[in-house]
Amino acid sequence: MIDTYSDFEEQLTHLPLILAGPILRRTDPDGVTVWLALKAPSVVTLRVYTTIAGQGKSLDREQLTGSRATVAVGKYLHIVAVTAKPIDGYLLEPGQIYAYDLEFGDRNQTLNDALNARDVFPVITVSYLDHNLPTFAMPPDDLNHLRIVHGSCRKAHGNGQDALPLLDGLIEQSADQPNHRPHQLFLTGDQIYADDVADPLLAALSDIGNTLLGWEEELPYKGDFVKGYSWKKVSEWKPGQRTEIARNYAGLTAMLENQPERAKSHLFSLGEYLGMYLLSWSPILWVNHLTKGKTRGKKSKSWDEEVDAIQDFSRYLWQVRRSLANIPTYMVFDDHDVSDDWYLNREWCNRVLGKPLGRQIVQNGLLAYALCQAWGNTPEQFTSEQPGEKFLQVLQQWSESAGTDASAWETMGKYLGVPDIEAETGLPKLKQDGAVLILNRNNSDGTPTLTWHYSVRSFKHEVIVLDTRTWRGFPMGEDQAIAPPMLLSPTAFDQQIEDPLEETDQLKAAGKSRIEATLIVLPTNLIHASLVDIAQRWHWHQGKVFGTDVGDSWNFHDVAFSKLLTALFQRRDRIVLLSGDIHYGSVVRLNYWANSRGRLQRQAVGYVWEAEERDNHDSASVLVQLTSSSIKNADLKTYLVHTKVKSLALEQSEYWVGWQTPPPLVEMIATPGKVRIQDVPVPSQGPFWQQIQVPQGTWDIAWQVALKEERSQPDWRYRTAWSKRQKAEPVPWLKRHPQPESGKKPPLWRRVLFGSLSWLWRNRWLQEGDEIVGCNNISVISFQWLPDENKAVIQDVYWHPPWKPNTVVKSRYFEPLRLESPPPLPTINS
Repeated sequence: MIDTYSDFEEQLTHLPLILAGPILRRTDPDGVTVWLALKAPSVVTLRVYTTIAGQGKSLDREQLTGSRATVAVGKYLHIVAVTAKPIDGYLLEPGQIYAYDLEFGDRNQTLNDALNARDVFPVITVSYLDHNLPTFAMPPDDLNHLRIVHGSCRKAHGNGQDALPLLDGLIEQSADQPNHRPHQLFLTGDQIYADDVADPLLAALSDIGNTLLGWEEELPYKGDFVKGYSWKKVSEWKPGQRTEIARNYAGLTAMLENQPERAKSHLFSLGEYLGMYLLSWSPILWVNHLTKGKTRGKKSKSWDEEVDAIQDFSRYLWQVRRSLANIPTYMVFDDHDVSDDWYLNREWCNRVLGKPLGRQIVQNGLLAYALCQAWGNTPEQFTSEQPGEKFLQVLQQWSESAGTDASAWETMGKYLGVPDIEAETGLPKLKQDGAVLILNRNNSDGTPTLTWHYSVRSFKHEVIVLDTRTWRGFPMGEDQAIAPPMLLSPTAFDQQIEDPLEETDQLKAAGKSRIEATLIVLPTNLIHASLVDIAQRWHWHQGKVFGTDVGDSWNFHDVAFSKLLTALFQRRDRIVLLSGDIHYGSVVRLNYWANSRGRLQRQAVGYVWEAEERDNHDSASVLVQLTSSSIKNADLKTYLVHTKVKSLALEQSEYWVGWQTPPPLVEMIATPGKVRIQDVPVPSQGPFWQQIQVPQGTWDIAWQVALKEERSQPDWRYRTAWSKRQKAEPVPWLKRHPQPESGKKPPLWRRVLFGSLSWLWRNRWLQEGDEIVGCNNISVISFQWLPDENKAVIQDVYWHPPWKPNTVVKSRYFEPLRLESPPPLPTINS
């Protein structure tokens, strides 16, 4: 940490070479990638070593190596993701612990040298073992030993204790046990919050960003793409004063629905976005004490509260830094990595990308994401002659011009997939994809676009990470601007789901893969809690879609929902879904059945439903959705659903049936001595879903929807069931040091009153809810994988219990992966 940001450039000379990192990124048998942010340029060499007996305690031989020069993002910011490749064809083996070291050009420095600065910092290490080097465990070739960590939504000043430091303890207690320590980490969205930023944090980011870049970014201000616009330095928009700018001149929506505080310090410039990543992953650029408010009043009190929150966040960053250096880490964006509601619907795209400031903010967010997240996910995209390498070259050119090279900026936008603007309308270009519109990312000059989705294949499992932000399919029609989109367009279904699943099948057929389990990372939930669905549907009917993310839900679009389930289950009968976004932890099982008509046939133009009726046999599949959120952003609503209060409205099992072509349905209405049957209106086109319920009503009147004709059997069926949250178990080897008390104590009466209420709230019985973990959390996934059908997925959710907040507990969810027979359907003879 440093003393102050007022003379930040001078203090940089006393800081270690490494400002953030190392973060261990994509790790395959034939390649290991490590991400770093340095204060000076260097050629970085990565060396990966085997360890004696594969237990990590003692180094053996160097088996992989590779070098790469840093990219000059700014005067004092040089970023690199360096990849080591095998020496003499050696491949990393399952169930083994490996170590790595780094060397820095002609500086004659190794990793431990570059982590430290003489006489300024205490000795810094990112190791758990005596040799002082970071290590990692390759996934095992037995799924019973696999451990995957996941989580999402980490806001620096969010409520509650940061759960990401818990990963440090998870690794430390099993650092020399290759089959027990976590093998992979998936951060499934909102690694930063660009929209909801604490005022003191933005003040720091402004100084950090401008100093590291060596120049201050000018942003387009008043005007538009058709008539022209003016420019303004980003420093002229002060912390706490950006809401109106964000709304009126950028078109952003975080502050809508009467929440102006959500955008009062929105990130605007590239330096601010990059600074946010550095402060989220490393303690090096934090000051020892942030400045408190200098005046009295509501604003000063709010400032001081935010100072306390973000200083608590920074206190445990050394644990975050160490853990990220010791586990292969994979990431994907959700909306807040760029801005709240990013690409939510066509209206958002038009109102934000159609404004020069909005477009520049989106491009800055994507640019920072490419450097800090995407590069490590898909390092092959950034090798010689690939789109990522060319993008980095243009980025350096733009940075050398101090952000004034308009041609380089435009070219970077093409690589990042930011669509061009229609000259006549000033709105982003769209193109048709099947029956929907998508952002047009095809560049007329042939500039390729970076790909954000990817897959990871290990020894016995594969993980497919979906991009549900930039490949959305927007409904056509002037009146459909706020209509919920397909979260994946037809082309995206092909590229993101069908292609990787088919490739795995081909590898298995050729004897080159032994994958048994398929996991899908879906940043937004497939299945929500009923209260979330009710709130979203209410706001949708009110036309208020930005307040509750109406459009991020799969069940709002029947075509996309049907295609997702069908595309997954045509090639796999068991799917494990990793998700976040919703700020609670839970597990939901979805059993699925489809007949031959409910299958998709792949054609050159995408998918069509099979018309041929080969048989009427229902194939059985199962999907389990594992949600882990938030890492640091709990609120009153999530705290409530965490408790026994939620037991008053437990989630009910639901049974849905679907058809390609809507069938005739009837409603049977029974009253004493009489049964009446009437037709139920159905849409003219499918797909069509109908919930099947047990008879509803009272003794005086009851009703039920049923099939009018028994031959109209559904093409698909599914049934959902929420898993029970088991009683919390203490985790003695995970703990958090007590937080320092504030200097001034409130009056005695207030302490007595709030102490009593706090005692009631922290009661363990109340906090032992039945379904959901609403406190900040991270989760560990494991499997029970026996040769027969006795397979199951397990999610252990780790959180700080309110009854003893300096300790850690875990709540277990155990969900069998059984293939079940479909339940009967209510029918009536016509």
